[in-house]
Amino acid sequence: MGHEFTSQEEVQVDATPEQVWAAIATGPGMDSWFMGRNEVEPGQAVRSAFGGYTPSHEVSAWEPGSRLAYGGAPAPDGRFVAYEFLIEGRDRASTVLRMATSGFLPGDDWADEFDAMTKGNALFFHTLVAYLTHFAGRVAVPVTAFGPLVTDWPSTRARLVAAIGLADGHARFAPAGLPPVDGVVYFQNDDTLGIRTENALYRFMRGFRGPVVASHHIFADISPQPVELAWQSWLEHTFRDGE
Repeated sequence: MGHEFTSQEEVQVDATPEQVWAAIATGPGMDSWFMGRNEVEPGQAVRSAFGGYTPSHEVSAWEPGSRLAYGGAPAPDGRFVAYEFLIEGRDRASTVLRMATSGFLPGDDWADEFDAMTKGNALFFHTLVAYLTHFAGRVAVPVTAFGPLVTDWPSTRARLVAAIGLADGHARFAPAGLPPVDGVVYFQNDDTLGIRTENALYRFMRGFRGPVVASHHIFADISPQPVELAWQSWLEHTFRDGE
């Protein structure tokens, strides 16, 4: 049967239209809030790399400072996803940003995938808002690590909450081999958790039919590979029994 979907988000941020455009329409900008590593070919394509997931989306609208739209070609089973961003400048260097996500999920078992996609997209959008509000104009190094497979997500989330010392909207913990984390929760839902510190956006999420994922953005001059290995070790240590 499958499911056709459309969702919309709107927010006003204290960032200029130029800063918003740089965040959504350049590779370094997307690296600072989206997922994995990104490349934007102006007016042509948007490409991402997140673990083994490497989508390439053709640009269908390119109006610098105003509108960006892109999406993947439909697969043989009809599956596709597309994004559209609308930018409207307001007084005092603020901007209204509207984002629409649309697509189609095939099959009779689309509901679980749609639920995971919806929760993940909410995290990405709120990360974009946090970036534009607190880090606009800065460039982050994306850090991605995958932990073990889990079968009991409620138990896994409870373990995550304990491991990061989450209390009253704050997280304080010291992952081995990494700088201490002391920050505030900027977003969370059943499947995701985002923490903002002075120089980073830390994110944890439930992988769809997969592992616990750490997908961070570090606003510092770091080499990503050793940091990713350290976070992978932390995930494996925290969730190593797979439950």
